[in-house]
Amino acid sequence: MAKFLGVDTGGTFTDFILFDDATGSITTHKVLSTPHAPELAILQGISELSITGGGFSVIHGSTVATNAILEGKGVPVAYITNRGLADVLNIGRQAREELYNLTPLKKPPLIDPEFCLEVDSRLSAQGEHLQQLDEPALTRLKQQLVALAPEAVAINLLFSFFDDSEELKIEQAVEELFADDVFISRSSDVLPEYKEYERGMTTVLNAKVGPLMQGYLRRLEDGLQGSSLSIMQSSGGVTSAEQAGFYPVNLLLSGPAGGLKGAQTVARASGIEQLLSFDMGGTSTDVSIIDREIGFTTGAKIGGYPVAVPMVDMFTIGAGGGSIARVDAGGLLLVGPESAGATPGPACYGSGGQRPTVTDANVVLCRLLPQAFLGGNMRLDKDAAHSAVQTIADDLSSGENTVTVEQAAQGIIDVVNDHMARALRVMSVERGEDPKDFTLVSFGGAGGLHVCALAEELEMDRAMVPVNAGVLSAVGMLAADASRERSRTVNRCLGECDEEGIGLIFDELVSHARDELGSTTITDSSGKDEIKIVLTVDVRYQGQSNTLNLPWSDLMSIAPAFHQKHEDSYGHRLDIDIELVNVRVRVTAPRQAFTIPRWQPTEELQEVPTSMPGVEGSVAVINRAAMKTGQQFTGPLLITETSSTTWLATGWCVKVDDLGNLHLSKV
Repeated sequence: MAKFLGVDTGGTFTDFILFDDATGSITTHKVLSTPHAPELAILQGISELSITGGGFSVIHGSTVATNAILEGKGVPVAYITNRGLADVLNIGRQAREELYNLTPLKKPPLIDPEFCLEVDSRLSAQGEHLQQLDEPALTRLKQQLVALAPEAVAINLLFSFFDDSEELKIEQAVEELFADDVFISRSSDVLPEYKEYERGMTTVLNAKVGPLMQGYLRRLEDGLQGSSLSIMQSSGGVTSAEQAGFYPVNLLLSGPAGGLKGAQTVARASGIEQLLSFDMGGTSTDVSIIDREIGFTTGAKIGGYPVAVPMVDMFTIGAGGGSIARVDAGGLLLVGPESAGATPGPACYGSGGQRPTVTDANVVLCRLLPQAFLGGNMRLDKDAAHSAVQTIADDLSSGENTVTVEQAAQGIIDVVNDHMARALRVMSVERGEDPKDFTLVSFGGAGGLHVCALAEELEMDRAMVPVNAGVLSAVGMLAADASRERSRTVNRCLGECDEEGIGLIFDELVSHARDELGSTTITDSSGKDEIKIVLTVDVRYQGQSNTLNLPWSDLMSIAPAFHQKHEDSYGHRLDIDIELVNVRVRVTAPRQAFTIPRWQPTEELQEVPTSMPGVEGSVAVINRAAMKTGQQFTGPLLITETSSTTWLATGWCVKVDDLGNLHLSKV
């Protein structure tokens, strides 16, 4: 029996959920994040939960790698590639982010040209050695590296996914030169796939944040005093702290992946398999769609840079509780993407923030009660919120047209709701899915305040606010299995593929992934290995640039399955050759058994009346901890709890299930 602690570090708050395996009990907690040193907030929360002294397991969703990339704070990296290809990363693709801007601002290069080194080595597209590295070439490379004195090295040679011997030569030379003082990122290890630009960028980003991530994990492990530490990956699985330090590029959606796993876990426990997830925190909102299983993508971008490792498929916008509102020169009300963050935070936090935010607008509209925020552990400054939102009201007022502070607050809410509704349409309508066929699952500290408005905007009549919604990302970390993903490019026409050869590649990738899972492997009472292995392939018509992912069984089944999926996706099929591009494996091992306990109210129900701007009559305020299983309420109603607040609008009703989830339905 043991204790397991899920920790999600967000832009504004760090969330905790403590699961006691012996009793099945759950304890939640929140503290303000410390962006300059995220481990300080984690250690503070652990201290306040009174679980110091070691002996527990921590599963952590980290933003260290993400923030380093977004803020351009990675370490100096030397990039090593083939002769003539040093400019590939800076040239990138021809697609322009601003299609109609004839004079776009040029983004500073990720790697300065003097740090891009070339070597005389070349493989053909079939993996044949056309030119091999010799000792004089390695000696010149070492001399260049000594002069540059980088903190990390990224190695990316053409077609190294076919033969990585030349990359291994360079890696060995760098190790001999710098010992353990330099972080090495090798493309044939990080991402052995085709597309030199995406592969190079992913390898460089891994190198750029590697030393920062390893330093952070060391400090955190030291502070945990011997307790075990695991890290949530962007793919929705957990890995060891050691592996996370080697491959930080796999952590860039660490926290959001936890939220998606948490949403799937609680929804599935309530019998919901199709959901639109909506995670609104303090800084951003993450939306995704789950049709029985979480979707994955290898085409994500972080800070404008392509990251081709597997990640949960979601769409993120800069709209959260801390998003700052302003009026532009033309008199248009704008909200986000700039956020007040944890420091100074929204004006109502009383920590020096003066600019109006979405949280301040909810305080003005009395949807956030100063005395009930974080269970009363952090009292909000209502006057400061009014003063901040008043600046928006003043900027929107003109002549005889006077805008009240309440109208300005409602305007802020309407604008941020519109941003989030558009994001939800990107993940549903734009993919051919009707939102009405799904349940809107809302979570995050601010999600419950906006769920009814968003459901109405999307013409959805079902929504759910999960139990522990304010810390659901941390819940997902407790529920996630350990996993490792591996891939390799094959790039052969289907008719030229040898099933035995493909099988050998799969076997090698599975063996590699299993080794990386290490001690997370679990066996049942009979000694049988419980590891689950999923094999898939990326396939396309010859001449296409994009692929479709299919489950692997054998070569004979690929062609008919691909033709059908292509027709389902694009409305047609072609009578041309099919290429097998990449093979992929996902190896998962179950972790500790985490179950959501049955709901038990801990307080007596009291309905406290209050008044709200724009709502006729009084509005009842109740504590979620007092709601009983099977109870039903109709809006308008304000439901408070420690980690979040839910606003049940007029025309909606809510029912509590036996796990404590709130099921909302349109009356």
